[in-house]
Amino acid sequence: MADITAIFFILVLIGLAYPAMLAAWWLAFPNLIARAQERIERTPWRAFWLGLGMGFVIAIPTLILLSLPFGPAKFTGWLVLALGLTMISIGAGGIAAHLGDRLQRVGTSYSPVGAFIRGAVILELAVFFPVLGWLFLWPLMLIMALGITVYALLNSGPKITLRSPGSVPSQV
Repeated sequence: MADITAIFFILVLIGLAYPAMLAAWWLAFPNLIARAQERIERTPWRAFWLGLGMGFVIAIPTLILLSLPFGPAKFTGWLVLALGLTMISIGAGGIAAHLGDRLQRVGTSYSPVGAFIRGAVILELAVFFPVLGWLFLWPLMLIMALGITVYALLNSGPKITLRSPGSVPSQV
């Protein structure tokens, strides 16, 4: 019974810590999270494809390094894995900021911090939804988060062009 209680409280603590971690990224690096939020708003599928490619670039060396029987190689593999997960968490902060911004646009009177925390909780609970969240939303979110982090770190925003004088800007 003690094992079940310990597992339950570990899951509760992780559930509370995830929105707090995303909020810490948002407060510590507001410009980076804002660039990630802009990328997820404007070109989510480009971020998906870049994230998929970067996922392979990170996963293949990590798996090779972790399978080697050499201690420093394993340590380097764990460092690469930690770097990849850190990048994903920064992108998840951008997704949470996007969700919080959408909450503010629908007419709620949340403060920016309150909206962001609610966006992070919505993201977290959606991923925990059985089967759909586990098999579809979570992998999609991880891949997109990695892609938008790469774009945000490279300070690469979507290009805006005008089709003709006086027309509405479009994304390229």
